[in-house]
Amino acid sequence: MLEVESKAPEFCAPNQDETEICLRDLSGKWIVLYFYPKDNTPGCTTEACEFTEALPDFEDLDAVILGVSPDSPKKHRNFIEKKDLKITLLADEDKTLCEAYGVWQLKKNYGREYMGVVRSTFIISPDGNIAAKWEKVRVKGHVEAVKETLKELQVS
Repeated sequence: MLEVESKAPEFCAPNQDETEICLRDLSGKWIVLYFYPKDNTPGCTTEACEFTEALPDFEDLDAVILGVSPDSPKKHRNFIEKKDLKITLLADEDKTLCEAYGVWQLKKNYGREYMGVVRSTFIISPDGNIAAKWEKVRVKGHVEAVKETLKELQVS
């Protein structure tokens, strides 16, 4: 897992419209990069809907929200349309982005071990560094915590 103050790993990934989004193109902006396991699952849906609801607040803070999962652009498009999401979702089908950010890890569920995305969020500063991070995120109250941290980072 990346450390706060370290350089954010570069990435380029297709969004729900198959448009490539690259970190370098967002230079100078605050970025909320959140990783989640799978579209259309309860926790992931709640998180995406809460980020969508809070989008105007994040835009006021000059921040871009990017959700990342191993789902395809087509699955992201379906998820966005089904849940009326307003955020950008990036497809990381080969898990390059998940691995670069250290969120593709061994997980255990009901005694079964498997590789999967550990729900995590990173705030990337306008200069491209990791300004804050959350690992093993619990969805309840998370979006509010990210927003408050972003406000504090911008003041300091």
